[in-house]
This record gives sequence, C-alpha cells and structure tokens, in this order.
Amino acid sequence: MSRRRLDTSHRGLGTSRRSLFTSHRGLGTSRRSLFTSRRGFRVSIRGGRRGDPGTARAGVRQVTWAALRARRPVVARLAGWSVVEALPALLSGVLVARAVDEGFLAGRPGVGLGWLGLLAGAVLVGAVATGRTYRSLGAVVEPFRDDLAARVVRAALRDATRAGGRADSASAARLTHQVELVRDTFAGLLLVTRGFLFAAGAALLGLVALDPVVAALVAAPLVAGLAVFLGALPAMAGQQRRYVRAGEELGRAGASALSGHRDVRACGAAGRVVADVGRRVADQAAAERVLSRMSAVRSLSLGVGGWLPLAVLLLAAPRLVDRGLTAGAVLGALIYVSTGLQPALHALVQGLGGGGLRYVVTLDRILRTCPDPQDEPDPQRDVPSPGGAPADRPDEQAPSAPDPGPGPPAGLAGLAGTGPAVLVRGLTFRYGAAARPVLADVTLSLPAGEHLAVVGASGAGKSTLAALLSGLLAPQAGTVLLGGVPVAGAPPAALTRLRVLVPQEAYVFTGSLADNLRYLRPEADDGIVADAVDALGAGALAARLGGLDGAVTPGALSAGERQLVAAVRAYLSPAPLVILDEATCHLDPAAEATVEDAFARRPGTLVVIAHRISSAVRARRVLVVDGERPVAGTHEELLTRSATYRELVGHWDDRPTPAPAPARQG
Repeated sequence: MSRRRLDTSHRGLGTSRRSLFTSHRGLGTSRRSLFTSRRGFRVSIRGGRRGDPGTARAGVRQVTWAALRARRPVVARLAGWSVVEALPALLSGVLVARAVDEGFLAGRPGVGLGWLGLLAGAVLVGAVATGRTYRSLGAVVEPFRDDLAARVVRAALRDATRAGGRADSASAARLTHQVELVRDTFAGLLLVTRGFLFAAGAALLGLVALDPVVAALVAAPLVAGLAVFLGALPAMAGQQRRYVRAGEELGRAGASALSGHRDVRACGAAGRVVADVGRRVADQAAAERVLSRMSAVRSLSLGVGGWLPLAVLLLAAPRLVDRGLTAGAVLGALIYVSTGLQPALHALVQGLGGGGLRYVVTLDRILRTCPDPQDEPDPQRDVPSPGGAPADRPDEQAPSAPDPGPGPPAGLAGLAGTGPAVLVRGLTFRYGAAARPVLADVTLSLPAGEHLAVVGASGAGKSTLAALLSGLLAPQAGTVLLGGVPVAGAPPAALTRLRVLVPQEAYVFTGSLADNLRYLRPEADDGIVADAVDALGAGALAARLGGLDGAVTPGALSAGERQLVAAVRAYLSPAPLVILDEATCHLDPAAEATVEDAFARRPGTLVVIAHRISSAVRARRVLVVDGERPVAGTHEELLTRSATYRELVGHWDDRPTPAPAPARQG
C-alpha cells in the first residue's frame, strides 16, 4: 500500500514524480535536478498538505488595474472607439425630437426624414466602432488570460517540486475552468462597464440637452436602482465564493476517488467514497441554487433603475407639456430611457451580478492559491549551497574552468571530505495519522562515494525511503541532511544541486534528443553528452533517432528506451547524489548492468532501489528493508545473516550480468 500511495501521490496537472526533472527557472528554481556520493555507511533502525501559499499577494483590484495599466495604449484605443460607438445613444433622442417637432408635426416630412437620416448615419458609424471595440478588447483580455495560466502552472509546479510537496488535483480545475472563467468574465466586465459608462453617460447628456428637469426625474430612480444593486453585491460575492470552493472540493474528491479506486475496491469502501463525492455534488448544487435565487435582487434593481424612470416620465408628461416641453422632446426622452439607459443598466446589473461576481471570486481564489513568487520572500537566499555559499541566484553560475565531464563539478565532488553525503536521524513516516509507520526511527549515514542497493518486498518502504531522501515526502519525525543541507524546508533550487531521483516512470518530452539529455545540464557540450551516451550504452538508440539532433517523440519510444534517456540525463546532472528508484526495470539485464556500472564509476553517491538481485550483487553495500529490523551488509554477508534477503534471492533468480565495455558510436 505504501508503494502505491507513493506512486499516486505525485500525480496531477501532468506532474507526476517526473516533476523532479522540472525545476523551471520561471519558478525561481534552476533547471537542474537532484543528487550525492560513495563509500561505507552505518545504519541503525528500531522498528519499522500542501504548503500554505502565503499571505503576501496582490488583490483582485491591484491585479486588474495592473493588467489595464500594462496595456494603456490598447485601453485608450478601446475608450476612443467606445466614444464613437456611443454616438447614436447621444444623438438619438435629440434627433428624434427635432424630426417630430420641426418636421412631421410642422407638416414638413422631408425635414423630419432628414433628421432621421442623420440618426441612421450615426448608427452606421456606431456599428463600425463596435467592431473596433471588440478587436481592442481581445488585445486586453487574451494577454491577461495568458498571464493567469502561466501563474497557475508555475504555482502547481512549484508546489509539486518543493521539499515534501505534492501535486494538487485542484490545479487542473484552476487551469481548465477557473482561468477560462476569469478570461470570459473579464471580457464581459469590460464590455458592460464600458457600455454603461459611455451609453448611460451619453443618454444623460442628451436628456440634459432636452430638458434638465427631465434629466433629474430620470436620474433619481436610476441612482436608487444602482444603490440597491451595489448594496447587495457583498452578499452575492460571498455566495459566489461558496460556489467556487464547492467546485474545487468536488474536483479534489473526484480525483482522489479515481486515483485510489483500486484501494477503495480492495477495502470495500466504495459506498463511503461514493457518499463523500455525492455530498460534494450536493454542496455545489446548493450553492448554485442560492446564487440563482439571488437573481431576484437584480430584478429589483432593474425594476427601480430601469422601468421606474419610464413610469415617472409617462406620469409627469402632462405637467412637462404644460411647462412648455414639446411632444418631440417627450418622445426623445422616452427614447433615451428605453434605448439608452435601460439596456445599459440591464447589461451592467446582469454583467456585474453574474460575470462580475464570478470574476472577483474566481480571480481571488486563483491569487490565494497561486501566489506569484515575486510576492513572497525568496528563501533561496538563506539556504547555503553545498559549498557553503549563499544560493543567491540559482540560475546564474560563476565563471569556471571548462566542464570536466559527466558527474558533479569540482565544487560538489569536493564534498567527499566534508562529512556524510546522506545523514538520516530518527526518521519516521506513515501515510495517515492512524496508519502503521512505514519507516520508524531510522538512522542512516552514507559517506560520499557510497554505492548502496535497497531491497525488500513490495510495500516494505523502499520507494518511501527514496522519496524521503529526495525531499518528495516530509517525515512526521526525524531529519534528512544531504551534504549537510536539511531537506525539510529547502527550496527546490537548493535540493536540485544535491540529488536527482530517477523514477520508474521515466519522463521524456517532445524535442531533440540533445534537449532531453541536457535538461539538467544545459551547458554540457556535444563531446560530454556523447561520452555519457556511450557510457550508458545508449549509442544504438541515439543512432536510431538520428543523433543528438534527432527528434524525440515520447509515444514512439518504448518504456525501456524512455528509461535509458532519463538515465543519461541523470548521469549528466551536476548533482552528487543519484537515486535510482527501479529506474531500469524495463531494461534487459545486460543493459541494466551497463547503466548501473556507469553510475557506479560516476563521481558521487549512488542509491539503487533494486528491481533485480543483480543490482544488490553489484552494490558495495545492501540495505534490506523488511518492516521489522532492516539489515545492512554486503551481498555475501546478508546471505548468511538475513532470512529475508535469502528469500528475496530465491525469488529473484537471475544471475549478475557483467557490464559490457561501452563502445563509442561512430
């Protein structure tokens, strides 16, 4: 169960345990990965959430204004076209009043048609401007959407690759649903806000031109309706937040149920899991029903601000006419209200009450769960590098001598005389507060240069130990130090300079073979890469792909070929500790022997989670993890001291295969 839990705990948003190879400079971490060194060791064993994203963040208002300020020329162009678009709203009432009073009522239909012709021209100009506004709108909205998508991806990768972190399935909902929701609602919010400001402003100016008293009669209920709506917005926002949280919880519960369905069925817990997911569905449905009921507030606001001005205007029309207001002016005022103010208010209330609330709540959720690294203190400045210097800029390296070849640079290889490469003290880990410990009170010391094989039955805790050593899992008790640097709390950039974990599921990306192999060491020249390819017996694969410049398509490679590419990538890494977690299980015994022999000759420390007993035979020391009292020693020693090891040897009946001499591919 522990192995299964480990294998499934790092999935989500395309970031399984392969995310160890992605430290991504955009996250404030280097693109290196993980490592340590090689000699005798001693072992003594007794028995056998995601981090808070932080409080420093920009708010919805700041992020929105920043997006608009960053695109001032486009926003200015949008405003300019909006003014032109509002031209019919400004002229409609006045031109109709002139057409009625000076044309049709005066017995001059030609004059009336002339005024209406001017209105038709204004409408055509406004239609052209409407098309231009949509173009300008896309130039504002799409870059904002791209920025948010990049922010979500950076946060998801940062959480998945930090020490003790794991991928959060809710990140998929943020990327596929919430970011698109923010994009759409941001566009709608700009449209309705811009439309109300320019259309309502133009209509009010037209009413003032007709008669200031009429403008005052219309403006009073309009302001009252807006006040009703704005006063209800906080409650609407609270319900919208509840709806967004319910959606995230539903996504998280569904992902957990799917990823652990085998365990659920094995434990007979299907009914309990279905009921839990059903509660999440019910919570989301209840939140959506409350939101739909709150639409009554929007209807009230529209009634007061949109329809009441029409009623007031009609009731006041006789007195207005007695005061000298013409019939054309009354008709023009009705046109301003019915075709200008009322549609603009309706669009604003529906837009802000629906899309606007979703925008504010969803964007706030993204900002809370996906803080920008620039908003947080940089912990890398306080974590020492392996040589003792501060890790100020993980992406920048001081000028150095030419690269000597694969393996740790001189500065890291020099750790061999500074203390243990791996030091574990009192390590205890369990999956769940009430679960039996997978590892209990483990103490382990590996000097630099050690070659250790870890063996044991399935579920004994081998991969759990590898994940704890590499910082993928955080223990409930105890400490892990790599090269004297504590794993707990260390940022990915510091850990990637120390160790690399090569999982069973090898990650290969679309691109050239050189890009895949240099991913952890971009500065390696072709000669160094070619030597590494030959050392690990990958020359035939490289030749088949067309050399280092050949294209790599992950789906076209077998599982063993992907493991071979990942092994060469790790071999080239500058980190001094390599952890192979069944990383050669899809290779044949001869190819596996070639890979392990190359890593054994590589400067640094090697820990192999053994898939075949031949891996244990090749190792300098072997650690048997059996859930009771782990035993350490050489292969020959353990055959006499450990019944568990003898049983494993009986099950793994292959014989050690000597590593063939590597041949340079011409």
